[in-house]
Amino acid sequence: MAHERPGKTVPEVQIQASGGAPAKPLTKGERTRTRILDLAQNAIIHKGFAATSIDELVEGAGIGKSTFFYHFKDKNDLARQLIQRYIAEDDALYGGLVDRARALSDDPLQSFLIFLKLFAEMVDELPDLHPGCLVSAATYQDRAFDREVSRLIEEGVRNWRNRFHTWLQEIAGRYPPKLPTDLEALADQFNILLDGGIITSRALKDPTVLGRQVRLMHGHIRLLFEGR
Repeated sequence: MAHERPGKTVPEVQIQASGGAPAKPLTKGERTRTRILDLAQNAIIHKGFAATSIDELVEGAGIGKSTFFYHFKDKNDLARQLIQRYIAEDDALYGGLVDRARALSDDPLQSFLIFLKLFAEMVDELPDLHPGCLVSAATYQDRAFDREVSRLIEEGVRNWRNRFHTWLQEIAGRYPPKLPTDLEALADQFNILLDGGIITSRALKDPTVLGRQVRLMHGHIRLLFEGR
């Protein structure tokens, strides 16, 4: 959920974080679609999805309405595509950090601690936080009647719950927790921490909040499984 640095797009930041190769150049149509999504995301952050109009997006992108409707069937489709992009970006970012952590240690606990450290260091180095979680929350709140949007959000959350739950089960098999622990609830803690950290950071205008919270989770996991 990293905010793009000046002059860098979100995909570029994610590619660098995951160690992947640069993506191929976008076509003109892909650039237009990306521009509309970027404008919509920025508008949603500042005033919510319901208050964001197709007309302002068309004007901001410098396109005709027919071009907008070529890329998006309607406003609900725009919401769905925003969520799909958000989930794909998070999967690329988190997946890259998980792969790096796993490559650095075969021990499941140590690799999980490395993952948390890498994530904390990454958000520390960025000037601000990406509002991806807020985009999904705002879109979901205003368009909850759209079943596809609801399904996409639920699927994304469940995928990461399952990934972290499996990892924590692997850890618990080698390092029995020092206290009775609901591993599924612990798996949810990372996503809950991200959402809450981003909201708190924005409210307090303090970009250090999320990194500090991730380090607290790092300490919690270490105490829970190592006892030190």
